[in-house]
Amino acid sequence: MSATQLKFCALFFASLYLERETKALSPASRSRNVRKSSTVKNASRSVSILTKSPVRKIVIAGNWKMFKTWSESETFLRGFLPHLEETPSEREIVLCPPFTDLSVMSKYLHGSLIQLGAQNVHWEENGAYTGEIAAPMLTEIGVRYVIVGHSERRQYFGETDATVNLRLKAAQKHGLIPILCVGETKQQRDAGETEKLIISQLEKDLVDINQKNLVIAYEPIWAIGTGDTCEATEANRVIGLIRSQLTNPNVSIQYGGSVKPNNIDEIMAQPEIDGALVGGASLEADSFARIVNYKKID
Repeated sequence: MSATQLKFCALFFASLYLERETKALSPASRSRNVRKSSTVKNASRSVSILTKSPVRKIVIAGNWKMFKTWSESETFLRGFLPHLEETPSEREIVLCPPFTDLSVMSKYLHGSLIQLGAQNVHWEENGAYTGEIAAPMLTEIGVRYVIVGHSERRQYFGETDATVNLRLKAAQKHGLIPILCVGETKQQRDAGETEKLIISQLEKDLVDINQKNLVIAYEPIWAIGTGDTCEATEANRVIGLIRSQLTNPNVSIQYGGSVKPNNIDEIMAQPEIDGALVGGASLEADSFARIVNYKKID
């Protein structure tokens, strides 16, 4: 094991020990410590974002959906963190676990190459919205990214372009980087409506949105979790269409839809694709490690 791997492991297990030891502290004391750490972290990240060049950033995000308890997340991190020694520094790696894992993972990922993301955010800062979560709740624990408008939210929970726009505005207002998801169903593709639908989604979703603080994910709905991946060249074509509709050509645009270790190299070789939004393949440490450490094709 290399010195870098030993450092990661040492930090990780030291964090586990400190978490158990701090049970003796009062809740108020622990809350103050988390807020202070999160404030410093968020401030330093904001400076970093402001000083970046306009070159498109590679963003690879793992969307865990409704998978993994904390103990399962802990097992994942033990297997995944050592692989980051191989990851080029210019690649932004994001993990979007369930809400119940965010607070603890924030502590363990502090100082690593991984950014923390949430899977949803409400447009209000507080209120009687049972089951929802507000942007200030996320930023306080060190969350940096948030997925907005995922097809599963649109399909199962009544998400509309109007509510997507509200969520995007709330995320940006509080310093979160939203990952906006757009894409068509199989029926819409077969009917030749892909371009029309995506242009419509972008026009409605991006009203008054700052495109300098945004990631977009093209996720053909018919390819999500089905194993039926969109051809890399076709994904590149659609993502080029998306880029042509933007006022900021340097927005990072991901592909999402059955991304796996055996197709990531070809996907990332496409000139318009700036990363991936990964579902099932992000749940296993070795699988996601192969994706974030994709090989460049000359």
